[in-house]
Amino acid sequence: MKQRNPTLPFLLLISFTVLLSLVFFFLSFRVTCQTRERRVSGATSSQTDSDSAGRMPVPAGPPEEVVKVDVDLVTVDALVLQKNTARVVGGLKKEDFALLEDGTKQEITHFSQDSLPLSVLLLIDRGGCLDPFSEEVHRAASRAIARLKPSDEVAVMTYDDTTSLLQRFTRNRSLIESALDRIPPHDEQANHCLNTLFFDAADYMNKAGNPVGRRVVVVITGVTRNFDCLGSPSGKSAAQAIYESGSVVCGIIPKTEMQGLENGMMTWATRLGKLGHAPYLDIQTLANETGGELLKDKPENLNTTFQTLMDHLRSRYNLAFVSSNKRRDGTTRKLKIDVAPTLQKSDAKLVVKARRSYVAPRQ
Repeated sequence: MKQRNPTLPFLLLISFTVLLSLVFFFLSFRVTCQTRERRVSGATSSQTDSDSAGRMPVPAGPPEEVVKVDVDLVTVDALVLQKNTARVVGGLKKEDFALLEDGTKQEITHFSQDSLPLSVLLLIDRGGCLDPFSEEVHRAASRAIARLKPSDEVAVMTYDDTTSLLQRFTRNRSLIESALDRIPPHDEQANHCLNTLFFDAADYMNKAGNPVGRRVVVVITGVTRNFDCLGSPSGKSAAQAIYESGSVVCGIIPKTEMQGLENGMMTWATRLGKLGHAPYLDIQTLANETGGELLKDKPENLNTTFQTLMDHLRSRYNLAFVSSNKRRDGTTRKLKIDVAPTLQKSDAKLVVKARRSYVAPRQ
């Protein structure tokens, strides 16, 4: 009897998988991704003129206020939680932290907790099969923004195939609420172009975010992964831009059965696409690398979820150091932040959420 080749079914399976991944990859590039011009639209002149209560970026000419900072000073936000309970740990001192760059211990020169203002860039998804910004999510977002300090500023950007800046950074809460009321309709035919989104978000944050504040990007979305859209910088470039901006990436996920199905399909599609080297961007990876977090719950429970996120942002420690590596070579350097061993207890171990790398200044 002729012996059957055991590798043949395996090779056929691999071939089918690669073919399927390519199908997912090319399906993700809808016609609109290839034909629509990529844009970031600004706030209207009436919005700009009426924002006397908030700091607004000026498109041309010198800014009203110039803040000089040491470009070699590296700032890092750190959130300390109890591992088992996820409770925030406050009251720590500078001496309770150890900060390493590429394995070399660094001296923490600046230390504070909840003393620097926040620049929060709110990103709202308008593409795909489902609308994550329901009335319940709208109310939760409004309540969360109302809890911010008067010195904190917020900007609102929406996205699908392209990005649109509805409200520039402002401290005027009425302008922010007005922007949330003007969120454009959900477009089922549009894509979730995450590479476009994060590249534009990083660019805007660099140009308009408070240079001496803490920068946070909060995404409200039902899909946390997607293939790169054509006509924009790659997801890899977008991630690098986010890292260079010094922003912490967080996400709010309105959790439903249909949302889980759509996000699950994209997760599997990108995993298969990886076999065919199809580029994609994952928000969870950005959150992990920048020390942020993705929080999810049912839409009716998101008021508590937003509150948790705001509490975590307010409870973060801000550490800064001047690197012992004086080379201004633009390289990516690894960071590691730990709490002192004396604070670690077997029954209440502590974990630190903080950015894992930064890009050194260039000449």
